[in-house]
Amino acid sequence: MTTLLLILSALIGLCFIFAFCYFVAARINNYGIVDIVWAYSFAVLAVYYAVGSSGWPWRRGLIATMALIWSLRLGTHLYSRVMQHHPVEDGRYRQLRQDWAANFKPKMFGFFQFQAISIVLLTPAFAVACLNTTPTWQPLEVAGAVLWLLAFAGEAFADAQLAAFKRNPANRGAVCTRGLWRYSRHPNYFFEWLIWVAYFVFALASPFGWCAVIGPLSILFLLLRVSGIPLTEQQALRSKGEAYQRYQATTSAFLPWFPKKLP
Repeated sequence: MTTLLLILSALIGLCFIFAFCYFVAARINNYGIVDIVWAYSFAVLAVYYAVGSSGWPWRRGLIATMALIWSLRLGTHLYSRVMQHHPVEDGRYRQLRQDWAANFKPKMFGFFQFQAISIVLLTPAFAVACLNTTPTWQPLEVAGAVLWLLAFAGEAFADAQLAAFKRNPANRGAVCTRGLWRYSRHPNYFFEWLIWVAYFVFALASPFGWCAVIGPLSILFLLLRVSGIPLTEQQALRSKGEAYQRYQATTSAFLPWFPKKLP
């Protein structure tokens, strides 16, 4: 299968998956499930690329395994978070209902389809690595795998710390400032971005691997300017108010750093 056909067939398949997901979300009246499907879809795509390509089997196996482990962990974490509150919808999507008002359904369908497109645009690292026929490991691939391991552990640790904080009823309405959350308001997003940097570093060992830079750049833009930090912080300010404003004044938004001392 040619590279173009591989990518186009993946896009068509994902568009059908997210169209089905949209109708399920509309039926259960919880559009937050799109986050779960988005996370799990990377595993599907990575395995599809690995099976449909003709590169060195060990390389295809490693990049698919990295993507599979990351995707399943993130998807399961999001499933637990979304379904724990179902049928109450995530605050971000409740806000979109208000913002989009009468045009909510067609706009939300388009939003779901954009998720399918974003997955394909974010994953050239998977495709170029799976197409690389060189039968030996390259230093950049080793470096990428090590960085991925560190970033994966950091993201899982950050999610676990926040989940443990939220499970304590005494912390209801409070802001988590423990562990990694003391040094960044969104350490999970920071390590998420590092995972995509790791995929890019891994892909640089393959022909046309430079094109995989779209992954970490796009994720960084989405996290900093679109659906990551902006929507999360808007919801945090609505639910935690002044306490979260103080947190914003003292703690780095993204890159982990020592907190400031207020005068």
